[in-house]
Amino acid sequence: MTRPAAMLVLEDGRVFHGVAFGAEGETFGEMVFNTGMTGYQETLTDPSYAGQIVAMTAPHIGNTGVNDEDPESGRIQVAGYVVREPSPIASSWRARRTLEEELRAQGIVGIAMPGTRALTRHLRDKGAMRGGISSVETDPQALLERVLASPSMEGADLARTVTTPEPYVVPAVGPKRYTVAAVDLGIKAMIPRYMAERGCQVHVLPATSTAEDILALDPDGVFFSNGPGDPAATGYAVETLRGVLQAGKPFFGICLGNQIFGRALGLGTYKLRFGHRGINQPVRDRRTGRVEISAHNHGFAVDAPLDGPFDTPFGRAEVSHVNLNDGCVEGLRLLDYPAFSVQYHPEAAAGPHDSTSLFDRFCELMDGKAANGKARA
Repeated sequence: MTRPAAMLVLEDGRVFHGVAFGAEGETFGEMVFNTGMTGYQETLTDPSYAGQIVAMTAPHIGNTGVNDEDPESGRIQVAGYVVREPSPIASSWRARRTLEEELRAQGIVGIAMPGTRALTRHLRDKGAMRGGISSVETDPQALLERVLASPSMEGADLARTVTTPEPYVVPAVGPKRYTVAAVDLGIKAMIPRYMAERGCQVHVLPATSTAEDILALDPDGVFFSNGPGDPAATGYAVETLRGVLQAGKPFFGICLGNQIFGRALGLGTYKLRFGHRGINQPVRDRRTGRVEISAHNHGFAVDAPLDGPFDTPFGRAEVSHVNLNDGCVEGLRLLDYPAFSVQYHPEAAAGPHDSTSLFDRFCELMDGKAANGKARA
């Protein structure tokens, strides 16, 4: 097929040329890259990617098409999509549509271009930045002006834009053992499924739910999900979590939930240079020394002391996990209270399953078996 010309312009003026892939038109967002060799459908539908143009570093994308079983949400969430070489066919027996058909149907503007390696190296050197893709604009300078006028990720409260508008329930698989209140900051569909498989009836609540809303369910535990945007812009979620912690409810957070937990403990957060987005990040449990290969999707991290326990309004805490690539905080744990969080994705759809035991750890907290925080995490 003949594709119209397209271009990608970054806010520092770097220009890449290619052809349109997906919907034709124009889009803007934070330019990031994902290093996963598989899982493009899960990546596209992960709400944590809202507001971002995602470049895939794997050279061949679309091989298995799109199915109706693997999406992590009800729609494609990325602002735009960059690939090197689209697959001309979809060869999986599970495929219902080609990737390009899905992108077009949902109006997602993309570009296929030979420079994805150069783009990734540029972002690693210069950091994540705003970008724009267009298959209707021919003047790079004109597109750059619109890129510079687009919003920044810093200060962006995107959890409100991707959260569920109304509460809903994911029933337990088999006998119900626990009631979990899960605050949807951009939750991936696989997360409540993992909990349901462990006997949790999961009440998924909007991001702006208050502590009173949560405690009215009388949950056995509270969960804060992954999600997009700057944690510093979600003060409402921080205040809600503080109310939950004051009530003594067991807590588990993932990704943005980890950052919200850190801020609730009085810690700061900061923007990473180019973020962690992929399915092969090595994370070390500082207590056991065990290294897990984990799935990541985050551009912000918690600023916490690594030299031992520190005091918080809820007792002593410690950094439980660190990233072996850059040393950033990958998990937090209260030592005298049943609460912990991780920056990575133990549900890992797609990705490794080294960390799925963290869901069992949450169940242990709800059982009261690890109320003092001394059981394994």
